[in-house]
Amino acid sequence: MDLNLNLNVNGRPERFAARPNELLVERLRDGLGLTGTKVGCDTGTCGTCVVRLDGRSVKSCLILTAAAAGSEVATIEGVAERGGELTGLQEALRQEHGTQCGFCTPGMVMALGELVENTAGGEPPTEPEIREWLTGNLCRCTGYHSVVRGVQRACAPAPAEAAGTAAAGAPGREG
Repeated sequence: MDLNLNLNVNGRPERFAARPNELLVERLRDGLGLTGTKVGCDTGTCGTCVVRLDGRSVKSCLILTAAAAGSEVATIEGVAERGGELTGLQEALRQEHGTQCGFCTPGMVMALGELVENTAGGEPPTEPEIREWLTGNLCRCTGYHSVVRGVQRACAPAPAEAAGTAAAGAPGREG
């Protein structure tokens, strides 16, 4: 017996009938055509299926669609800025060559986006913190060094902020 469910996906309400055992990744890819969310391992190990569920990074191959009913789901298709502009994280990963084949990239962007948002306005994450955050995402192409640099770039203070902070705190300057 199918269940009548609703989700808000990338800001759009979706209403549909789903099997009780349907996985969220199946609904996104097969039911809604959002194929940016990848299926890699089907066991929650690789992270290619990461989406944001009510703001938290989750592996959609481990979540039943019924368990997500009524929630806000964000996929990689919903990440781009208006007009198709890359987000700060996406641009930083591009500049640092943090993507190669691209298969794992959507899941990484979804997971790392949460890290970047959680540190906005505060202390940028350290390299060990970034690497710890990446433990749920497998990539066979990048070696993670360029991904870490991309996150560091995305979290770095803007040049004007850094210059203002340095000048204000410079020894020997009167305010």
